[in-house]
Amino acid sequence: MNADTNAKSGKLFSHLFLSIGAMKAGTTWLYAVLARHPALHFAMEKEIHYFYHRYVDQSQLNETRRLSEARNRYLPRFDPATANIDAVRHNLHWIANYLSRPVDDFWYRNLFQMRDKEIYACDFSNLHALLPAAAWPRVAGHTDQLRVLYTMRDPIKRLWSHTKFHLQISGQIENLTNWTAAEFEGFVRQPHIWKNAEYGEVLRNLRDGLPKQSRKVIFYEDLHRDQRGILRQIETFLEIEPFHYPQALLDRRFTESVKHPMPEFFADLFARDVARICREVEQEGFELPQSWSANACADQSLS
Repeated sequence: MNADTNAKSGKLFSHLFLSIGAMKAGTTWLYAVLARHPALHFAMEKEIHYFYHRYVDQSQLNETRRLSEARNRYLPRFDPATANIDAVRHNLHWIANYLSRPVDDFWYRNLFQMRDKEIYACDFSNLHALLPAAAWPRVAGHTDQLRVLYTMRDPIKRLWSHTKFHLQISGQIENLTNWTAAEFEGFVRQPHIWKNAEYGEVLRNLRDGLPKQSRKVIFYEDLHRDQRGILRQIETFLEIEPFHYPQALLDRRFTESVKHPMPEFFADLFARDVARICREVEQEGFELPQSWSANACADQSLS
């Protein structure tokens, strides 16, 4: 269904695929791999955050932030002797759409204007995991077929990876060595870090907001144990043909955090919370990977 047909039907898209996996739970790897599939179209930006902007925080895509993103990430720096003029034109066209106003449903649809024969428009935004249950039916109303994928990872390992990554990109890497237990805990419990850890809340919102066929949950550990098997599951979920992904691509790692051992006290800081989160995931009907039970989910405080 092309853009004109969508407009006549009142829908922004015929098919929309949202990956809302928690930070540091494999979504960048999934994005890099699935972008090869001929049925999936990604805009220049992997994480647009439009529905979070619309239903949670309307400062997310304000003009200052979009201008900053355009300057730092999107404006192409190319060698005229080797650049492809069509690729440069495509990028500039997307940037112009990204900087247009107002930021509304049609702004969002226009970011996918270059979609050709691909079935799905795809947006891999971790902030969409923070949408309330009431927002999900409204998101679904924008498309004839919505599919939402949520990825979880061992809670403590994910918290540590998220902590390292955030300190690394914010120029505070020395704190990995210098911080006390109290300083680590204060940092991790900030809402923009901690909200990514509340798997149970995300699962409840998805369950209350979307029909079962529109949502799928996978575990980071299963993905890296059986890459091709989980990719096939995702293709079945999306109702698209299987694709043979190059093994060299599957072997790559993306946005890896700096190598630094987890302090011995780190897991204890969040043990009670992690045990609660694990119980909430199980209460939603999911069987935890064995490594979770061993590393994160035994609540010794209840014994």
